[in-house]
Amino acid sequence: MSHNSNIDILISEVGPRDGLQSVSAVMPTDLKKQWVSDLASAGLKEIEVGSFVSPKLLPQMADTGELVGYARTLPDLFVTALVPNLRGAETAFKAGVQKVTIPVSVSEPHSLANVNKTHNQIFAEVGKIIAFRNEYYPGVEVEAGLSTVFGCTIQGVVHEDDVISMASMMAELGVNEVGLADTVGYGTPVQVKRLFLRLKEEVGELAGSAHFHNTRGQGLANVLAALDAGVTTFDASLGGIGGCPYAPGASGNIVTEDLVYLLESMGLRTGVNIDRLLMARETLKRGFPGEPLYGFIPDAGVGKNFHYAGRK
Repeated sequence: MSHNSNIDILISEVGPRDGLQSVSAVMPTDLKKQWVSDLASAGLKEIEVGSFVSPKLLPQMADTGELVGYARTLPDLFVTALVPNLRGAETAFKAGVQKVTIPVSVSEPHSLANVNKTHNQIFAEVGKIIAFRNEYYPGVEVEAGLSTVFGCTIQGVVHEDDVISMASMMAELGVNEVGLADTVGYGTPVQVKRLFLRLKEEVGELAGSAHFHNTRGQGLANVLAALDAGVTTFDASLGGIGGCPYAPGASGNIVTEDLVYLLESMGLRTGVNIDRLLMARETLKRGFPGEPLYGFIPDAGVGKNFHYAGRK
């Protein structure tokens, strides 16, 4: 959270990437720009605007480079993107991203399905990305986003020792941070707290964000457990859209609107305005009419007793 000293918890909005990759329709670029602008205007300080992947695989992401360029013109916004390989990283760096996230599956069957690489191949790719970054773009951050941390719909059980071993390997390769993702919504609060505490013990200050899917309704409970373990950055998606197209049954990120309400109600400053998030939600609806959106706060409202943390 070095780029956000005036808040307690950083919410990293991943809807433009994790959300849109799960929707078969393609959102027009101009409407994407409006959506990103609306999200930034709501007070979100970090937005993952897309992924640098083959447009043949994910045509929804074909305009990510243009979106990065646009997002970099928005004030006080930290712009990130996902990259699965060196080619994607090179393009992302040239486009002007401030951070890239490399998806690293702890489950090797998921790694093969998601990025068509074994673990050893992933290690080599991460090493190449770090070397390229160090030589040409030393100011850009690199995150290893460990996925299928709490289980995998292909492999089944994922052992915690394997997660920690993978995190240690990523630290040795030179990433700036290691995040943990519950790709398929298997995680429980007890697991979450235990693993994030172990992660911090293993890699220290490199321990990074939490990325939870709400597939089985445990998302916000897992947020509370991660908070207890000292996590200060959480991924979320407006309207709860999203999911990994290469993990059967992986649906629904935690809802940004609900997460902001939870954190602010607990006295934790996010810097995000819920009313403006709802305006951004309307832009998303225009881009995907008929696409189901989720969240309790958009339907129920915040309640008369709600107030933002740190404000009277």
